[in-house]
Amino acid sequence: MFRKLQQVARLFSQSARLMVGVPEYDNYVAQMARTRPGEPVMSYEMFFRERQEARFGRGKCNTRCC
Repeated sequence: MFRKLQQVARLFSQSARLMVGVPEYDNYVAQMARTRPGEPVMSYEMFFRERQEARFGRGKCNTRCC
């Protein structure tokens, strides 16, 4: 029962993060291990920065700001 509650809480937390646009680093690391095992994995900071730039641009104004 406790294990099931932990799983539900984890899935709820993951869903909430994705709804507000916070990228899931653990999923990225797992995907890289499965699909590109020999390539280096970005640090969390680099991953977060890259995802933010992909979503909002690199300091240039786009339709999502202002």
